[in-house]
Amino acid sequence: MAVSHWLLTSVLFLLSFITQASAQQQGCSVTNSKPFVYENNPPGYVVTTIHVEPDFTVMIDPASPDVSFFTIQGSQLQLSRSVDYESDTLLLVYLICRNTAGQSNSLEILVTILNMNDNSPVFKQTNLTKVVPEDTKVNATIVAREDLSASDADLDIIFYELTTIVAGTDGYFAIKGVNNPEIYLQKTLDYEKFNSTTLVLYARDRPVGSTDTTYTATTTINIFIEEVDTKPPWFLPCTFINTDKSICISSPYTGRVNISEMSTEPLILEPGPIYAIDPDYTLNEKIVYSIVGGDTDKVFSVDADTGNLTMNKLATSPDSYLLQVMATQVNNIQKYSIASVEIKVINKSNHAPYFESRIYNGTVFVGLAPRSFVFQAGDLSRPLMITAVDDDFPNQVNPNIEYYIKNSTDFIATKDGLILTNVMLESRVTVTIEAVGKDIVSLQEASTVIVVEVVCAPAVTSSKIYTAQDMAILGGTLAALLLIALVFLGVMIFKRYGKPVKYLISKKFSQKISGAYQNQSYMQDEHPDVSTKQHETSENGSVQSMTHVPEQRLLSLPSSNAEEIDSLPKASIASTIILVQEEKEEEVEEETEHEKEVKSILKTDRHMADDGYKAVWFKTDVDPDAGERVEVIKDNAADGDDDSGQDLQKNEEEEEDDYYEDDHLRGLRVSFASESSSLPAAKVIVNISCTDTVTEDNSDI
Repeated sequence: MAVSHWLLTSVLFLLSFITQASAQQQGCSVTNSKPFVYENNPPGYVVTTIHVEPDFTVMIDPASPDVSFFTIQGSQLQLSRSVDYESDTLLLVYLICRNTAGQSNSLEILVTILNMNDNSPVFKQTNLTKVVPEDTKVNATIVAREDLSASDADLDIIFYELTTIVAGTDGYFAIKGVNNPEIYLQKTLDYEKFNSTTLVLYARDRPVGSTDTTYTATTTINIFIEEVDTKPPWFLPCTFINTDKSICISSPYTGRVNISEMSTEPLILEPGPIYAIDPDYTLNEKIVYSIVGGDTDKVFSVDADTGNLTMNKLATSPDSYLLQVMATQVNNIQKYSIASVEIKVINKSNHAPYFESRIYNGTVFVGLAPRSFVFQAGDLSRPLMITAVDDDFPNQVNPNIEYYIKNSTDFIATKDGLILTNVMLESRVTVTIEAVGKDIVSLQEASTVIVVEVVCAPAVTSSKIYTAQDMAILGGTLAALLLIALVFLGVMIFKRYGKPVKYLISKKFSQKISGAYQNQSYMQDEHPDVSTKQHETSENGSVQSMTHVPEQRLLSLPSSNAEEIDSLPKASIASTIILVQEEKEEEVEEETEHEKEVKSILKTDRHMADDGYKAVWFKTDVDPDAGERVEVIKDNAADGDDDSGQDLQKNEEEEEDDYYEDDHLRGLRVSFASESSSLPAAKVIVNISCTDTVTEDNSDI
């Protein structure tokens, strides 16, 4: 087949060449014997140019197949009328060339017509109608491709586009592709949202957005939704949980019955009676009711047609009943819903609550912020409070009563009966509102009238209205100031009476740990106001530490103070010694007139005749420069030490009595006397244990 085509082409080429050569030899020729011409060219369009030799003439052969399309104008072969590619794709015309001698020859002109985009696509139908069931599955075909395909005489590729002209119906229908006009369902239908829509399908011979000349055709598809029973019943009232309102959830029903009391009437429920509907509104299938759970004792029954809940027998238990009530479509039992019904068993209420006052009068100021108190008329210090009483309760106080305002949104009532503003009141007016007190257990109600007079606020020096927060801030500030004042007062008291207290503590400490070993005779002889040295001993007779006790001016103290000092812990006493040392340094210069050099006079000796005896005495004739040392003898007789300690303690107490009468005391001031010149350090040898002896130079503490 390919060989024959090649041969045919070769023959035509040779024939054309031979014909052209012969024509040239015979006196006529054309520039192009096989021209290409676009369709739709106007008449007069030049197809080719004819060259004629002298003595020759040229004409169109009347027997040519397409003689009607051509004409000769001078040396040009022209179209005599427009050509349509869709009708004629190839034109053939013969030219006769003749001279005066009567010789003639013919030229063949083969004209090829080229196609142009000059036709619009065409739909088989420009208007279609389809009925689509509401429960049609997603992706199902709505209109077949054969019914929507468009044709184009130019044989162009068709491009399709689908749109909708009804608001709110976008996205439900689509076409399979840009070159496939089949329409399918893209999203689940809902009859309640829309029951019809109109689609427009566009067919173009060029892609959308092309700059070439584009021809377009349209067809209209009318879609009608057929409602189908698709939704189960809904209990009312219910709340939609999605934006397309396809799902509605109901709240539980609640009711009350008296214990051991039979009710013959349908029970009153909240938020209303049991009632369900078919959401497929146009179908509105019949619904029946039944109790399917929560009533094992068969105390209750529900009317199948109305949904009214009644009692079959007494409720003898105080426990609540939680019933499950089912609503089912008669035509399809698989279309059902379940609602919960709580029945509370309560004690019978013999008396309904009531207000003792039929009218309450209140006053509130203009311009107050919301949630401001309404005050009793004539008494702006007492908030207005309404109270309902109930004769079923002791003292007529029913804790189950709650209050609310029935006919106004400008005021609200708290559960306790206080009346508050709900908005900012902007003008003077008298408002009459109805307040209700409701027993939330028995559901019994009482109502009263409240007359509120909105008045202008009295003139005040400040426009500031203080709130509870302002009062709290003020209270906190005052509390902080009070605390600061107390701290300051404590500091002042400490500065005024601190020194006497320190002295009392230090005095008691010295008595505790030193045993108050003092040379009373020496002190009375040398200086009646000065106490020199003290030795410390423990209760078991051992000396615990070395101390150097400075001279002190004693202060008379009551016996009760001494007892208080005895109760102080030793740690506190020890810390007080340091404070006493500091006080001593401050008082040194003030007591210089009483200073006297004190020398170590403590000397011990051991009577060898009695191994269990230890003696301590004080010498008055000791040479300060003698350098005598104090010896501490091992303690072999604790009882002797105890006796000696008691004697020394007694001497110290007598010394205190002498100092109490000192004329140099002023008020509660305590001073410590010490020598201004350097005093020789007291040498103390302390018996640390029953076997070891340590010698230590002790400086002033």
